[in-house]
Amino acid sequence: MARILIVDDDVSIGTMLKDILEFKDHEVVYCQNPLETKARILEHNIELILLDKLISGVDGTDVCIELKKDEQVKDVPVVMMSALHNIEAICKEAGAVDFISKPFDMDALLTKTDKVLKERNI
Repeated sequence: MARILIVDDDVSIGTMLKDILEFKDHEVVYCQNPLETKARILEHNIELILLDKLISGVDGTDVCIELKKDEQVKDVPVVMMSALHNIEAICKEAGAVDFISKPFDMDALLTKTDKVLKERNI
Protein backbone atom coordinates (compact mmCIF):
# COMPACT_ATOMS: atom_id res chain seq x y z
CA MET A 1 0.00 0.00 0.00
CA ALA A 2 1.29 3.44 -0.96
CA ARG A 3 0.20 6.98 -0.24
CA ILE A 4 -0.61 8.63 -3.57
CA LEU A 5 -1.50 12.25 -4.29
CA ILE A 6 -3.68 13.02 -7.31
CA VAL A 7 -3.50 16.65 -8.48
CA ASP A 8 -6.14 17.33 -11.14
CA ASP A 9 -8.80 20.03 -11.42
CA ASP A 10 -11.27 17.70 -13.15
CA VAL A 11 -13.30 16.23 -10.28
CA SER A 12 -14.61 13.32 -12.35
CA ILE A 13 -11.06 12.26 -13.27
CA GLY A 14 -9.78 12.79 -9.74
CA THR A 15 -12.63 10.76 -8.26
CA MET A 16 -12.23 7.97 -10.82
CA LEU A 17 -8.47 7.69 -10.19
CA LYS A 18 -9.00 7.82 -6.43
CA ASP A 19 -11.57 5.00 -6.58
CA ILE A 20 -9.37 2.80 -8.78
CA LEU A 21 -6.24 3.29 -6.68
CA GLU A 22 -8.12 2.80 -3.40
CA PHE A 23 -9.55 -0.44 -4.81
CA LYS A 24 -5.90 -1.52 -5.19
CA ASP A 25 -5.44 -0.77 -1.45
CA HIS A 26 -3.56 2.51 -1.86
CA GLU A 27 -4.20 5.47 0.40
CA VAL A 28 -5.17 8.32 -1.92
CA VAL A 29 -5.32 12.07 -1.36
CA TYR A 30 -7.05 14.17 -4.02
CA CYS A 31 -6.22 17.84 -4.57
CA GLN A 32 -7.66 20.25 -7.15
CA ASN A 33 -5.32 23.16 -6.46
CA PRO A 34 -1.75 22.70 -7.74
CA LEU A 35 -0.55 25.39 -5.33
CA GLU A 36 -1.42 23.04 -2.44
CA THR A 37 0.70 20.17 -3.78
CA LYS A 38 3.72 20.60 -1.49
CA ALA A 39 1.56 21.03 1.62
CA ARG A 40 -0.39 17.85 0.79
CA ILE A 41 2.83 15.91 0.20
CA LEU A 42 4.19 16.87 3.60
CA GLU A 43 0.87 16.56 5.45
CA HIS A 44 0.18 13.03 4.19
CA ASN A 45 3.73 11.71 3.72
CA ILE A 46 3.00 11.11 0.02
CA GLU A 47 5.03 8.48 -1.85
CA LEU A 48 3.82 9.10 -5.43
CA ILE A 49 2.24 12.08 -7.21
CA LEU A 50 -0.07 11.88 -10.24
CA LEU A 51 0.02 15.44 -11.59
CA ASP A 52 -2.07 16.86 -14.42
CA LYS A 53 -0.12 18.80 -17.06
CA LEU A 54 -2.66 21.63 -17.30
CA ILE A 55 -4.48 22.37 -14.08
CA SER A 56 -6.42 25.47 -13.06
CA GLY A 57 -4.43 27.72 -15.40
CA VAL A 58 -1.12 26.42 -14.04
CA ASP A 59 1.37 24.39 -16.07
CA GLY A 60 1.94 21.11 -14.24
CA THR A 61 5.49 20.94 -15.57
CA ASP A 62 6.23 24.17 -13.68
CA VAL A 63 4.79 22.60 -10.52
CA CYS A 64 6.96 19.52 -11.08
CA ILE A 65 10.08 21.64 -11.61
CA GLU A 66 9.44 23.52 -8.36
CA LEU A 67 8.87 20.27 -6.45
CA LYS A 68 12.15 18.87 -7.75
CA LYS A 69 14.00 21.99 -6.54
CA ASP A 70 12.57 21.65 -3.02
CA GLU A 71 14.75 19.62 -0.61
CA GLN A 72 11.72 18.48 1.40
CA VAL A 73 9.84 16.87 -1.47
CA LYS A 74 12.28 16.45 -4.37
CA ASP A 75 12.54 12.67 -3.99
CA VAL A 76 8.81 12.02 -4.32
CA PRO A 77 8.26 10.60 -7.83
CA VAL A 78 5.91 12.46 -10.14
CA VAL A 79 3.92 10.89 -12.96
CA MET A 80 2.49 13.55 -15.27
CA MET A 81 -0.93 13.14 -16.89
CA SER A 82 -2.16 14.89 -20.04
CA ALA A 83 -4.48 14.70 -23.02
CA LEU A 84 -1.90 16.65 -25.03
CA HIS A 85 0.19 14.66 -27.48
CA ASN A 86 3.96 14.45 -27.85
CA ILE A 87 4.83 16.08 -24.53
CA GLU A 88 6.37 13.09 -22.78
CA ALA A 89 9.88 14.51 -23.26
CA ILE A 90 8.81 17.85 -21.76
CA CYS A 91 7.41 16.08 -18.70
CA LYS A 92 10.62 14.06 -18.26
CA GLU A 93 12.71 17.25 -18.54
CA ALA A 94 10.60 18.71 -15.72
CA GLY A 95 11.66 15.80 -13.51
CA ALA A 96 8.69 13.46 -13.89
CA VAL A 97 9.56 9.76 -13.76
CA ASP A 98 6.82 8.82 -16.20
CA PHE A 99 3.87 10.07 -18.23
CA ILE A 100 0.29 8.83 -18.68
CA SER A 101 -1.92 9.88 -21.59
CA LYS A 102 -5.55 10.84 -21.18
CA PRO A 103 -8.02 9.33 -21.74
CA PHE A 104 -6.64 6.69 -19.43
CA ASP A 105 -6.10 3.08 -20.19
CA MET A 106 -6.70 1.76 -16.67
CA ASP A 107 -4.35 -1.20 -17.12
CA ALA A 108 -1.57 1.15 -18.29
CA LEU A 109 -2.26 3.49 -15.36
CA LEU A 110 -1.99 0.67 -12.82
CA THR A 111 1.05 -0.82 -14.53
CA LYS A 112 2.89 2.50 -14.51
CA THR A 113 2.03 3.34 -10.91
CA ASP A 114 3.01 -0.18 -9.78
CA LYS A 115 6.29 0.10 -11.71
CA VAL A 116 7.23 3.41 -10.09
CA LEU A 117 6.31 2.15 -6.62
CA LYS A 118 8.26 -1.08 -7.11
CA GLU A 119 11.33 0.83 -8.34
CA ARG A 120 11.12 2.93 -5.15
CA ASN A 121 10.58 -0.15 -2.94
CA ILE A 122 7.22 1.15 -1.80
